[in-house]
Amino acid sequence: MTMKRTTVYADADDLATIKAAAARQGISEAEIIREALHLAALRHRRRERPLGLRRFNSGDATLADRADEVVRDTMGAES
Repeated sequence: MTMKRTTVYADADDLATIKAAAARQGISEAEIIREALHLAALRHRRRERPLGLRRFNSGDATLADRADEVVRDTMGAES
């Protein structure tokens, strides 16, 4: 993975929290910040194409209305 250097401004309390977490976990503060940036980037990413999930047709028009009942019966829970 190619890394690029940048500068960000952060709240002092957040930086103190990161410093303590890094010491506790035995990793660098930079590693925690890189992970946070990665998670933020994933959250804001837009896909070029939809995921292409398959649709399911049970053939039972009443299934959605009876979903709780079906799950209860399948799991063996008492009504």
